[in-house]
Amino acid sequence: MSEILTAALGYAAAGWPAFLLSRTKRPLANCENCPSDPPAHDPQGCRCLTCHGFYAATRDPKALRRMVSLVPGGMLAIRTGSPSGLVVVDVDPDHGGINSLTGLVQRGLCPPTRWVRTGSGGLHLYYRHPGPHTRIRCSAGLIAPGIDIRADGGYVIAPPSVHPVTRRPYTWADTSVPVVEMAPALITACQGTDRQPRPAATRPATTSSRRGAISNPDALLDALLTTVRTSGPGRRRVTLYGAARGVARIIAAGAISTTDGYTALLDVGLAVGQTEKSARAAILGGFRDEGLAA
Repeated sequence: MSEILTAALGYAAAGWPAFLLSRTKRPLANCENCPSDPPAHDPQGCRCLTCHGFYAATRDPKALRRMVSLVPGGMLAIRTGSPSGLVVVDVDPDHGGINSLTGLVQRGLCPPTRWVRTGSGGLHLYYRHPGPHTRIRCSAGLIAPGIDIRADGGYVIAPPSVHPVTRRPYTWADTSVPVVEMAPALITACQGTDRQPRPAATRPATTSSRRGAISNPDALLDALLTTVRTSGPGRRRVTLYGAARGVARIIAAGAISTTDGYTALLDVGLAVGQTEKSARAAILGGFRDEGLAA
């Protein structure tokens, strides 16, 4: 068996639904047999093998074998949130993540747990999700600069995937270390009720005239993505365009990065059945019409 398949089967045995991405970290486009915009088409219930991004994640060994055979060069990913019981703290050293992590450890938010060295030199800290009764949203920079959260409605690239740019693999530091529970303080921070002031020097620069305070960018982003997920037949592309304009305003306010906003929009666009070409055009059009270069 390939390393990817061996790892996928191992994650499935641990209760972590896995799926395949493209070679470039993007979700795979929906297959030709997948209805593109039918009434009441539920991504979660779709029977197509690799469609709708993380909705394709599975613990079925037979399905995983077929996925790997269909996408032999793809990157392996794990669905986060309550379906897998995982919340992953993504530490980006290029945006101050290591310094932020030191502060989070000192405040008791990030106790020692199982972790991954990413292909870009960052860290993924794995924690146990508190359960379906508590929603932990994905976020970018919500709790600290350079710290992203991958939880409900998200996924994380998993070892032994190889980073498409650096060509370095994602690797487990020590698989004997258990995945521990989320600290109560981390749960609170992820819900946006214990946010620490962001140092002015780390705020993203913007030339937009709409620079204004956004009290809860994570909730606003989630609301915009939800409008796309729940849009009706024949309205998904135009809804994605509208959501892109809203996300562009969040980016212009310095609340999230362009990369994070674009990626979130592309993921949800593919998840509702848009082709990659159509989704990219809608997103870039929305950004452009808000005066934002992507």
